[in-house]
Amino acid sequence: MKILIFLFFIPLLGISQVKKSNAKVEDKVKDVTVKESGFTITGNISGFPDGTPVSFLNQQTGTPEQQTVIQKGKFVVKGNMDQPGFKVLIFANNPPAVPLFLDNSSIKITGSKDALDKLVITGSPSHTEYTIYTSSIKPYEKIFTAEAEYDSVAISKVALISKDFVKKYPTSYISPLAIIRMYQATQDGVIAEQLFNPLPEQIKQSALGLYVSQLINESKINPIGSIVNEFSQADTSGNTINVSSFRGKYVLIDFWASWCRPCRMENPNVVAAYNQFKNNNFTVLGVSLDQAKPAWLDAIKMDGLTWSHVSDLKGWQNAVALQFHIASIPQNLLIDPNGRIIGKNLRGHVLSSRLEALFK
Repeated sequence: MKILIFLFFIPLLGISQVKKSNAKVEDKVKDVTVKESGFTITGNISGFPDGTPVSFLNQQTGTPEQQTVIQKGKFVVKGNMDQPGFKVLIFANNPPAVPLFLDNSSIKITGSKDALDKLVITGSPSHTEYTIYTSSIKPYEKIFTAEAEYDSVAISKVALISKDFVKKYPTSYISPLAIIRMYQATQDGVIAEQLFNPLPEQIKQSALGLYVSQLINESKINPIGSIVNEFSQADTSGNTINVSSFRGKYVLIDFWASWCRPCRMENPNVVAAYNQFKNNNFTVLGVSLDQAKPAWLDAIKMDGLTWSHVSDLKGWQNAVALQFHIASIPQNLLIDPNGRIIGKNLRGHVLSSRLEALFK
């Protein structure tokens, strides 16, 4: 069983083939809060036999790390948080897992084994704020699932709720989560930055705050609403194709490679979307980061990629990939008939759902 902490609030977007880098990765999370006496979690959960383990899931591996055991329906867990943050509680080393937004408080958890999704958690101001926010967006959380239909009303609701929460709770460690959800729903890095900048420094430097900062920086690369600059590259027959030749169509610029397993796994979704909408003024332009032409051509044939393809066969040094700052694949950009970017990294069902909304 592998359940990562962030999966409770950040949807699984899929795996990518990432360009290798020699840059050293530092842990940027700073100790931004004064350590208090620590937290104490007092549990009163009926239905579990004596000796049932109570564990937190490891944030990196998702494996249970036993904290204590239940005796006569009760347990106590003590510890210390450098800053408020997520912990995931699990009983008997089996799901369902219970997300906590934990701070150095005295927390009480009550409920029963048969209704772990309805446990009552009190005493943590951070968890209370977490509950306020997540309860508010719960009616619209389907938009964050891999099978989500494009729903402009739900997207607008999540954006409004998130903005209002951040403005009402600017000192809350949950506010970065609200910004993350808003960005996931809208892909609007400008609004995310406007919400993020006024937050106190200790919130910005929290784990979630640093993640927001990363999202904002990434949003400035090929931003939504920008016009793609002209580029040209040779197709499979050696003929030069210009992106401007696709003006008047909706185009998915798809960055991939034959050697990229996640790309090959995603290809059936792109094929399905292409076949469904190719008669609706939509097409695909594949930009390959291959180096060996035979492998590139074989993958196109094997995966049934019947649209236009270009490559300069320079791998990660592909000129178009460098122009768009592509550091991982698969990636894609959806542009409108005027060459304006209207979507990024639309994968799986999300791609077909977005196209279906365009062509209604």
